[in-house]
Amino acid sequence: MNRTRPFRSMRRLAGVLAGLAGALLAAAAAAPAAFAYPVPPGDGGGTPPAPVQAVVAGGMPGWQIALIAVAAAVVAAAAAVVLDRTRAARRHQAAPSA
Repeated sequence: MNRTRPFRSMRRLAGVLAGLAGALLAAAAAAPAAFAYPVPPGDGGGTPPAPVQAVVAGGMPGWQIALIAVAAAVVAAAAAVVLDRTRAARRHQAAPSA
């Protein structure tokens, strides 16, 4: 019997906990920037500044974004097939018993 089998679930649990801790740390680091808002100039008692209108002059067309997403999906699927076939080829086949 393989003695390292019980440690597999502990390793998986440790990996999940490490991932959750990393996500929590990233959220805590990004929170101050997410909740920041501009402070009005002066003491704030006067008239508010004029609203700024953003003008979008560039950007990517939607078809280019869709094309990039489809290409990424195709590359990911091809990599998954190659890795699966590589794993299957490395698996040891049990010898048939006579």
